[in-house]
Amino acid sequence: MPGRYTGEESVADEADGIERALADAPVEEGASRPEPTAGAKVLDELRGQLAKFVILPSPEALDAVTLWVAATHLQTAWQHAPRLAVVGPAKRCGKSRLLDVVTETVHDPLITVNASAAAVFRSITDAPPTLLVDEADTLFGSAKVAEKNEEMRGLLNAGHQRNRPTLRVSGPNHEVSKFPTFAMAALAGIGDLPDTIMDRSVVIRMRRRGPGEKVAEFRTVRDTPALHAVRDRLVAWLGPLYDTAMGLTPPMPVEDRAADTWEPLVAVADLAGGTWPAAARAACLAMTKHEAEQDQDNSALNLRLLADIRRAFAAEGNPVLLRTGRLLSILNDDTESPWPEYKDKGLTARGLQLLLKDYGISASSHRFPGDSQARGFTREQFADAWARYCPEPAPAAEPLLLPTP
Repeated sequence: MPGRYTGEESVADEADGIERALADAPVEEGASRPEPTAGAKVLDELRGQLAKFVILPSPEALDAVTLWVAATHLQTAWQHAPRLAVVGPAKRCGKSRLLDVVTETVHDPLITVNASAAAVFRSITDAPPTLLVDEADTLFGSAKVAEKNEEMRGLLNAGHQRNRPTLRVSGPNHEVSKFPTFAMAALAGIGDLPDTIMDRSVVIRMRRRGPGEKVAEFRTVRDTPALHAVRDRLVAWLGPLYDTAMGLTPPMPVEDRAADTWEPLVAVADLAGGTWPAAARAACLAMTKHEAEQDQDNSALNLRLLADIRRAFAAEGNPVLLRTGRLLSILNDDTESPWPEYKDKGLTARGLQLLLKDYGISASSHRFPGDSQARGFTREQFADAWARYCPEPAPAAEPLLLPTP
């Protein structure tokens, strides 16, 4: 299967076999196999190069990254500039390696590790680069850091759509200037990015390689020429199709923001022909459905946390204050709950803070009995959230006793 490696397969055989695997895919009885086109062959070659160096979480994810890279070469033709969110639960999941390979194949890469928002938006012109942000979790990982980088988040959100410039006062006369923000961007980091960015992204959820999964080592000097050759073939194929791409409105299998984000990828697949139009729409459906389920799971998890915190307060006799450490101990000791296995170390103070952020609840320093000071929560902090999201059932009314005739 493309994108998967077993112990018996060599990396070279797998990379060279991508196109053969697509050509040998089963066809329903009575259906005709699409003829491979020049564009489809270039996409197949790019797909093979990606699979050579990185194991993606699914064949659909491999298709999506391939189409996203190709779409960067026509980005001024699109109404929206989809983000590629490359996220994983821990280090060594292949996020940076994927970004390394993508960097050598996208249009005009601009690497923005630790760059300021001001420097980034001054680098975006009417012929935008492709922004590449590694270690994005360092920009948005904690509430304090995220607040400091709110301008960068705003730039990334605005740049998803055309005609959303940022305004700045500049020059000796303090004149208001418009700076364009429209540019495709790939961001890699540990854990999910802010919701507003994830909602504008094709999300690739990386994971560590399993036993028997192997990839080729990536060496810049040795491997970059082959990647640049693929990039040049993408440019040669897509360049003459710019006007055609501008006029495309491909039928989409999803709606609203998801359709906006995926439309450039599906359009590139339609330009390529062959098996790519069907593959692109299958990837779009599968991956947007997975993200919708993630959102539902996260919502259910947040509600579960509120209910479990109420039980924790009750178990302690409903005190006015409860230490963060004691609350976490109660939650993580409940083996019937998801908290002992939440992330790698169970639920931590930081994890608790992130889960409660949407409710406007956070820990603060309090003075506890014995004149000790520690971080914790008041029961009153949760009262509104409990009432709104997980109200306790009303007590059953006692039956009305009628006098015996």
